[in-house]
Amino acid sequence: MELGPTPIGYKRLHPRARAPERATAGSSGFDLAACLDQPLILEPGRIVLVPTGLALAVPRGMEGQVRARSGLALRHGIAVLNGPGTIDSDYRGPLGVILANLGSATFRIEDGDRIAQIVFLRVPLVELREESELGETDRGEGGFGHTGI
Repeated sequence: MELGPTPIGYKRLHPRARAPERATAGSSGFDLAACLDQPLILEPGRIVLVPTGLALAVPRGMEGQVRARSGLALRHGIAVLNGPGTIDSDYRGPLGVILANLGSATFRIEDGDRIAQIVFLRVPLVELREESELGETDRGEGGFGHTGI
């Protein structure tokens, strides 16, 4: 049995804010657009918070994950710095995207440019509890790089 879509509300905080949109019917994420009064110049090595002019009402038990757009990452080195950034279900403030220019050229962001995407996921309800022993696994305590290159 296929379930219908989960409704997620959004509010335009600025009249020019663009609604999140899927680029194609099969897209997992909704594109987020910049909402700017004037173009924003992102120099190499710099970080900026880009407003979208939107607020979201993510339902309890879900999160919105803000992720980079692959074309911007590949062609220009533009990354969502805390990617994925999390929009919690109890946050109702302005949605901004932290972008970093990891490339070698200046990048210009215009009003309406698609700057990131947001994917909505269910988050399991968990309860952490302290244990004196955690049990054995084949991996054990093997961490960073323990399996080689």
